[in-house]
Amino acid sequence: MTKLNEVIFVDSYPKIDLHGYDRATARVAINDFIRDNYKLGNEVIVIIHGIGSGILREEAHLVLKRHPLVLDYKTYYFNNGCTIVQIRKKD
Repeated sequence: MTKLNEVIFVDSYPKIDLHGYDRATARVAINDFIRDNYKLGNEVIVIIHGIGSGILREEAHLVLKRHPLVLDYKTYYFNNGCTIVQIRKKD
């Protein structure tokens, strides 16, 4: 299992870009993205929310905090505009 602190290169992980989304659309897209990647067996995903005023980041973190498949998440150290997410391993 990959630890979030070990993730350096995010280009090799599945990612979703939320630029241009509103809160409601971002919420649905994040939930679908997590569910799809769980089915595919991916353990680490990346959510690109941008920096801006922080609205999409706040919404993404709120969704991640409540989602039952999310084990851990953190803002990427080298880029504040994206969040790295560790999801539950498929049974």
